[in-house]
Amino acid sequence: MKLIKNPEFDLYEKGNQIYCDSLQVAESFNKRHSYILDIIAKLTEPKNGLSENFIQTNFSLSNYKDFSGKQNKMYLLTKDGFAMIVMGFTGKKALRFKEEYIKRFDLMEKFIQSLQTAKLEFPEFTDAIMNAHEEPKNYHFSNEINMINKIVLGVNAKQFKEQNGIDETVNSIRPYLTQGQIKAIETLQRFDIGLITMEEDYKKRKEILTNYYLKLIDKKLIA
Repeated sequence: MKLIKNPEFDLYEKGNQIYCDSLQVAESFNKRHSYILDIIAKLTEPKNGLSENFIQTNFSLSNYKDFSGKQNKMYLLTKDGFAMIVMGFTGKKALRFKEEYIKRFDLMEKFIQSLQTAKLEFPEFTDAIMNAHEEPKNYHFSNEINMINKIVLGVNAKQFKEQNGIDETVNSIRPYLTQGQIKAIETLQRFDIGLITMEEDYKKRKEILTNYYLKLIDKKLIA
């Protein structure tokens, strides 16, 4: 499964697990990357007491290309791996960065939970579209999704990928959205599940959903 870097939190996600990398830690705490690698090497020595399970779970060896194109070693770190590395960093600035990273990890965990909720609701949305057409076609579903994306994002999924430099082969744009955008799309999908069965006309549904979305913004129920 490919690593995805979420631009809102500047953290990676893979298989619902969240990571920062050792380069980020070095830069944020004004340390040499070699110094961070040395800390990891010492922490993960068998004699230092960390269990093999903790090491494998929280420190993942990876690599990156430098400016010359050379492959160099780095580590992907979970929240616990990050905490273990920076535990000894002291001073006001270090404490501020620790707090910031922990907050980002926590917020991204909530973000992923929101994605899981969207996936759980997805079959209901699909069923509503299928039931609304005697002979449902793929475009019926894509039209409905694109309508909601355009209301919330101003563009459809394809245009969003183009604007944000996302590979066109990526199936879902949701990992690249903000929490506010995710919440808005989820809210409109829930509303549209009932609306599809009540209003056959696409343009009227779009008008109703747009007005509903604007009311939610006006009442500050969504960002």
